[in-house]
This record gives sequence, C-alpha cells and structure tokens, in this order.
Amino acid sequence: MDHAAASLLQVFVIFAAAQAGGWLAHRVRLPDVVGQIVAGCVVGPSLLGWVTPHAPLEMLSEIGVVLLLFAVGLETRLDDVKRIGGSAFAVGVIGVIVPFAAGAVWAHSLEPNWPRSLFVAAAFVATSAGITAAVLKEMGVLRRIESRVILGAAVIDDILAMLLLGVVVAIQAGGPLRIGQLAVVAVEAVGFVLVVGWLGTWMMRRGARWLDGARNPMTPLMVVLALCLGLAWVATAFGLAAIIGAFLAGMIASETRQRVQLQEQMQPLLALLTPFFFVLTGAKVELATLGTREALWWLLVATLLALVTKLAGGWLGALRLGPRSALIVGVGMIPRGEVGIVVAALGLAAGVFGNTLYAVIIAMSLLTSIIAPPFLGLLMKPRSGAAPAPGSG
Repeated sequence: MDHAAASLLQVFVIFAAAQAGGWLAHRVRLPDVVGQIVAGCVVGPSLLGWVTPHAPLEMLSEIGVVLLLFAVGLETRLDDVKRIGGSAFAVGVIGVIVPFAAGAVWAHSLEPNWPRSLFVAAAFVATSAGITAAVLKEMGVLRRIESRVILGAAVIDDILAMLLLGVVVAIQAGGPLRIGQLAVVAVEAVGFVLVVGWLGTWMMRRGARWLDGARNPMTPLMVVLALCLGLAWVATAFGLAAIIGAFLAGMIASETRQRVQLQEQMQPLLALLTPFFFVLTGAKVELATLGTREALWWLLVATLLALVTKLAGGWLGALRLGPRSALIVGVGMIPRGEVGIVVAALGLAAGVFGNTLYAVIIAMSLLTSIIAPPFLGLLMKPRSGAAPAPGSG
C-alpha cells in the first residue's frame, strides 16, 4: 500500500473510531469527547495499532483544536469576560500555584533532584482548554458564568504555564536564570492577550459593517478564518499556545452581525477536524510501559495529585461565585490533555526522565481528561426545581 492510501486509511479509521467512541459514550451518558479519547487508545499503537500519530495527522489535529477554540470564542463576548475577570484571574493563578507546588514535592520524593522535580511539576499546571471547551460546547452551556470563568482562567494559566516552563528549562539546562528576560516574556504574553482582546473587538465593532454587503455568503467566514489562523500563529510567536490566539479571534468575530451565521457555518469544519485532536490524544498513550507495580503506583498518585490540586485551586479562586459554582469551575479546570503531553515530550527529549515517568505523565494527562468531563456534565445539569444559574444562556 502506497503512502497516500495508507494515510487515507488512517483518516478513515480515526473518523470511524471517533463516531463509535462518541456513540458508546453517549449510550452510557458520558460526553462524546471521552469516548473519542478512549477510542484513540484502542486504535492506537498500544492496542490495535491501526493509527500511528505522525506529522500530517498531527497537523490536522492542531488545526482541529484551533478551530474548536475559535468556535468557543465566537460564543464569548468581551463584555461577558469583563464581568468575570477577577474570578478568572484568581482561578488561573491559584490553579497554577497549588498543582505546581504539589507536583514538585511528589517528584522530589521519587528522586531528590530539584531541577528534574520542577520539570515534572510543570506538567501538572496548565488546563487543557480544548477538552473542557468541547464538553461545555457539547452541553450548550458556554454562556453560563462558570463556563466563562473556566475559559478565562484557562487563558491565564496557559500564560503562567509557558513562563514556568521557560524557568524550569533554564534551570535544567544549568544556564543562568535571567529574571529580566522572563519579565519581558511575561509582559509580551500579557500584552498580546490584552491588546488583541480589547483593541481587536473595538476595531471589529466599528469596522465590520462592510461584511454586511458581501455578495458571497461565505465571505465573512473566510475573513474570520484568516483572522483565526493568523492570530494563532502570532500567539506562538509570543510563546503562547496557538489556541489562545484562536480563542481571541473568535471573541473578536463574535462582535460581527454575522455571529449566528458564522456559528452555523463552523459546524461542518468542526465535525471534519476535531476528531483528529481527540482520537490522537488517546492514541499517544503507551500502555505497555505502565505494566509494572511501580509505574501503576506512580500513575495513581500523580493522577490523584492532579485531580485534587487543580480542583482545590479552581474552587478557592471561584468561591465568590458560591460553593456549587466554585465546584463546577474546579472540575472544569482539571483536564490537562495536550499541555501535559507537550511538557512530557520536552522532558523526554531533554533526557530529564525516562520512559516510565514519561508514560506516567502522559497517562495522567489523559486520565484527567477522561475523568473530569462526566463530573462536569453532572454538575452542569440544572437541579430539579432550581432557578437557572447566574449568566446561564
């Protein structure tokens, strides 16, 4: 079989696995994304070996999650973000400090090596906005105040996670830790988010009327997609994840009069590309390296730490919303997903830790992404006879 035919076969398997996994998850009242991640574990190299992650599939996966966060941004208005800015900031900061400290202490207990321990701790920090956003979007609750706090905090803790990663990489390499250089990176990252978020929406509110007269009904979509991909690239130039730029592009596009039309036009693109992200996330786990008692014990402890610390950080930061809303925010911040996977890959490439600890971090990231969505779904369901939550759509 030639390369093109083999690639097409893997694309078919990914789509079939995503549909089967989503259907099975729906049957047992779990979010579809959980079934898609588990399906990726099944068809990936660890079990059936039908799908092997490689560069073209990874590119489709990256585009899929970028478009997903763009679609989430389309349902998030700047005025809504302003109302929850304080809560999102508190959740983002506390939700970074608590997991990072706990992860560093746990890794240091395995081997007394602080540079290595700090590198491991970086994998505990950032929330996977892609997975949580998909669950919230699937449930139709993106307009609830808890959802807006979760997504706003995810942007903040992504910035902090990138800064922490820069620190631990410098420490591990044995080079000098230049505080001034890190301060510049921090100012650039925060400035990018603020300038794009505020200035971009201001310009769109005043300059989007020309889209009303477009002869081709697809012109507004093509324009905002160009904005999405462009800002996704610019975000990477500032040391941030591409999904942050995509999310901001969606917020800017939400100020156009074609907002509802754009949301409808995005659906086929999301159906085409997001399965690559979730199935490949599951396909990356290597189950064989977790076959020892020591590895399973490490995985159990790491997963419990990841769950409890992020839940606690999110809950403490969102307490002003009330205990139930704070619990929802805490659970929504739990998934690590691709962020933990990226840190693990960097650590393995740098020789910071071996295959077993690498597999544990990968599995922990996936387990948090599988465990959190069902609980988030249960908590987001309105209680019988209860009034709608503040800010609910």
